[in-house]
Amino acid sequence: MSAAEAGPAQRVEVQVVYAAEHEQIVVPLTLAPGATLADALAASGLVERYGLGELGGLTGIHGRLRPQTEVLRDGDRVEIYRPLRADPKDARRKRARQRR
Repeated sequence: MSAAEAGPAQRVEVQVVYAAEHEQIVVPLTLAPGATLADALAASGLVERYGLGELGGLTGIHGRLRPQTEVLRDGDRVEIYRPLRADPKDARRKRARQRR
């Protein structure tokens, strides 16, 4: 019997990624079907290890913000985003003033 004939996938392979201050951390995970983004975050241990606290809307899949209730698919790249240090528009205005 081939894998396609065996029915739905028995596991979901994902990566949880966090760009720490000077390095990118990638944690490969194998989760049960129906696992959510929140399940992947908990299983990765990154929230606790880096003291990220309540993430709110700072998570996504493949570069797009997603709620933590999002059900994962095989091959998803779960990303934890850091808050911006400065508003990009304000930073651009400041650079423009300095050039004048």
